[in-house]
Amino acid sequence: MLTLRKSQDRGHADHGWLKSFHSFSFAGYYDPAHMGWGNLRVINEDRIAPGTGFGTHGHRDMEIISYVMSGNLAHKDSMGNIKGIPPGDVQRMSAGSGVQHSEFNHAQGETTHFFQIWIEPNVRGIPPSYEQKSFDSAGKQGRLQLVASPDGAEDSVLIHADAKLYSGLFDGEQAAELTLDPTRKAYVQVLRGGVDVNGTALSTGDAALLEGESRLTLAQGSGAEVLVFDLQA
Repeated sequence: MLTLRKSQDRGHADHGWLKSFHSFSFAGYYDPAHMGWGNLRVINEDRIAPGTGFGTHGHRDMEIISYVMSGNLAHKDSMGNIKGIPPGDVQRMSAGSGVQHSEFNHAQGETTHFFQIWIEPNVRGIPPSYEQKSFDSAGKQGRLQLVASPDGAEDSVLIHADAKLYSGLFDGEQAAELTLDPTRKAYVQVLRGGVDVNGTALSTGDAALLEGESRLTLAQGSGAEVLVFDLQA
């Protein structure tokens, strides 16, 4: 079964310096029908104004992934990491027993647009850790590139969760298929453009929630960039 979640049905918050769309209940947005999907807990589409950002704050026992669309996300944490996250990079922070971090947009005149993703871990209380890798467009063109996994397969970032995350770019006749375990769940988030998901047309900001499916097909893309999650049910 495929359930379509339209972009405009997401929660929305406008803090001036930060504009966010929430796929699932988060902060001031609460919808009991959308608390997560499998072990996927948060997908926030954030736009941070120049010279602003999230001050130092804490996390515990969560796998946090940042996927930057444009601009650059400046990250600093209590583990000693001071990093810039550009488009094409995937950053993973395992909060574990506890970590403090901040995220800022230091660019002048350029908004930082990124997706913040939280996945519930399958181990708790581990030492916090950090990983960041680049994935070029060529590796994602017309296919699903594994970018996060429980075992670091295909040079993906390693997450301490029963989940896999793929990224893909699709245009024109390009298409890809992914075999699914029907006892698990899958989630497709369209970051930009348009694409057909198992024959259903999705556009920028839309998502498809899948359960009981054995195959995922992406086709008929129009400048599409997508994230695909294989999730614990």
